[in-house]
Amino acid sequence: MLSTSERTTPDSGHRTVLLRGGEVHSPADPFATAMVVERGHVAWVGSEGAADAFADGVDEVVHLDGALVTPAFTDAHVHTTGTGLTLTGLDLSGAGDLAEALALVRAYAAGRPGDRVLLGHGWDAARWPGGRPPTRAELDEAAGGRPLYLSRIDVHSAVVTTALLDLVPGVTGEPGFHPDAPLTAAAHHRVREAAHAAVTPERRAEAQRAALRHAASLGIGSVHECAGPTISGEDDFTALLRLAAEEPGPRVVGYWGELGAEGVARARELGAAGAAGDLFVDGALGSHTACLHAPYADADGTGNAYLSAADVAGHVVACAGAGLQAGFHAIGDAAVSAVVDGVRAAADKLGVARVRAARHRVEHAEMLTPETIAAFADLGLTASVQPAFDALWGGDGMYARRLGAERARTLNPYAALLRAGVPLAFGSDSPVTPFDPWGTVRAAAFHHTPEHRVSVRAAFTAHTRGGWRATGRDDAGVLVPGAPADYAVWRTGELVVQAPDDRVARWSTDPRSGTPGLPDLTPGADLPVCLRTVVAGETVYVRPGE
Repeated sequence: MLSTSERTTPDSGHRTVLLRGGEVHSPADPFATAMVVERGHVAWVGSEGAADAFADGVDEVVHLDGALVTPAFTDAHVHTTGTGLTLTGLDLSGAGDLAEALALVRAYAAGRPGDRVLLGHGWDAARWPGGRPPTRAELDEAAGGRPLYLSRIDVHSAVVTTALLDLVPGVTGEPGFHPDAPLTAAAHHRVREAAHAAVTPERRAEAQRAALRHAASLGIGSVHECAGPTISGEDDFTALLRLAAEEPGPRVVGYWGELGAEGVARARELGAAGAAGDLFVDGALGSHTACLHAPYADADGTGNAYLSAADVAGHVVACAGAGLQAGFHAIGDAAVSAVVDGVRAAADKLGVARVRAARHRVEHAEMLTPETIAAFADLGLTASVQPAFDALWGGDGMYARRLGAERARTLNPYAALLRAGVPLAFGSDSPVTPFDPWGTVRAAAFHHTPEHRVSVRAAFTAHTRGGWRATGRDDAGVLVPGAPADYAVWRTGELVVQAPDDRVARWSTDPRSGTPGLPDLTPGADLPVCLRTVVAGETVYVRPGE
């Protein structure tokens, strides 16, 4: 249990704090046991003996009692309001079959008699016996005839009730409308917009606070909000940025995914870090909307192409004119090819150096080839990826059913990306997969496909420093003097060094290597427990009882 002693009580962000008696994960000193934080930044990292010199001149001493201190995690792809609505509302991700999902809908509808529209998320028929989603008639009955919107786990399709369709005039004529199957494309966007419009500002703020508090409780110090006109809306985006600025909690870096000169101008007006995030080039594999070069193994067609290479090129050029980062959502191999071709065309116009300097992002980037990986490296593209996708859908799971085993084995090639020099930033895409930073690091280190595995250290870096680098900050996400004091304190077991190559692991544990250890993330081992999260020197979470 942590213990503290305080001498003065100035504003917490301006306190001088000494942490001692633990393990501090820092490249500045691989054997550090203590750290000093001053005015929101790391001031010193070193040994327990040297810490005595600071003890009398600080405002607070935190006795770590052997706990581990690491940089706080950055979740590089989040939908904050959707995460909060799932945390506080109808979450179907745990439903084991269709009957259980419908029972959860009935119970939720009965408990929310005043809601104008019922919202839920997380169903995944691909994991249910029979493999089919609920019909509209089944949902109408379960919801008692009320408007209901249920997004699939990947949020790229949804099932809805008749009452909700009645609120969206003309939706039956939109692309992606199916009389008794999940809605995709424009039809899905229309019903989602109508459903989210029913969320009151008070309910939205409640959801955003719940999401950010939950993130902080897991050692997450910053999140990248991936918003856009077809995802959340301007009011939602600006309300989140305002809440994050006014209340203690994780930092929020906002991205606004809207195409072209108008979208870039809107991103600047809204205070976004870039016209990036979920600017959709395609959809998702689970919904058969990711855009492929060859047809799906379990369905006709090659998915949906929402943007062309010319669209991508024009957007990158527009972002360059505004001094903003560009980014694109691309999952299928055809979508990734469109991004690469478009960014290269922009580089031909702007110059490769200017494109590389902007660190444009590609979200998800699952279906890569050696050629597109090389292009990412050449163009300086950051791969903002979600290792939990492989943990959930890899191996003989949904990916293999959608693509066939051979193509599925090529997905999420993290080791190849790192070997090529492509920067990685890890995230969750919450609520698609939940906040789970150590689980994310584990998923990358123990990928279903062994040749795609990376060391725990590399995965940890991608989930801490990688997120900061994706925003253009190279001075953060690491505990060294001068860096922002964004850190987390953990209760964990013995620290080890884990790498796919056993020779590397053996050398790294030799004291001569100076490699700081990390928790044992072997599948089945207990994950670290967050005791405290600090952002810019201000404590934003303390585990109850600590």
